[in-house]
Amino acid sequence: MALGRKIAEARKEKNLTQEQLADLMSVTRQSISRWESDQSYPEMDKIVRLAEILEVSCDYLLNDNYTAAQPKMEKSSAITRLLYGLKGKKIRFSFYNDAIDYDLSNVTCVITDFDGQWMNVEYPKGKKTETKLLPASSVLSIKLVKEDK
Repeated sequence: MALGRKIAEARKEKNLTQEQLADLMSVTRQSISRWESDQSYPEMDKIVRLAEILEVSCDYLLNDNYTAAQPKMEKSSAITRLLYGLKGKKIRFSFYNDAIDYDLSNVTCVITDFDGQWMNVEYPKGKKTETKLLPASSVLSIKLVKEDK
């Protein structure tokens, strides 16, 4: 399937008009029309942005023999896939200096849910288990804590 047809189908699946997609891409509606009719092709940086907006992979857009859009998880960013992979495991966070969360500093936590920008984290506080909603952008690093056997 040609690039233009893939762009058009993915755009329609997202219920976007050519004009709406053009606004999101910071290009003209005519550019979108030319891409979809294979009269011209987007620049490489535009392909990456297009894939993000349409929630498809760059492989899907660029490879003629690649006809299936990627499953949702494979279309996610590496950070999203990493955090989904850590869900339910014992971890420790370190935070950016301006986003230090003293309740979670140097504490073993468990990510119970993650939606891409926010995560629910459980951690011990005294004899109770607390739950906190934490912005992923405040996390500098995550260390996996080995399970005791």
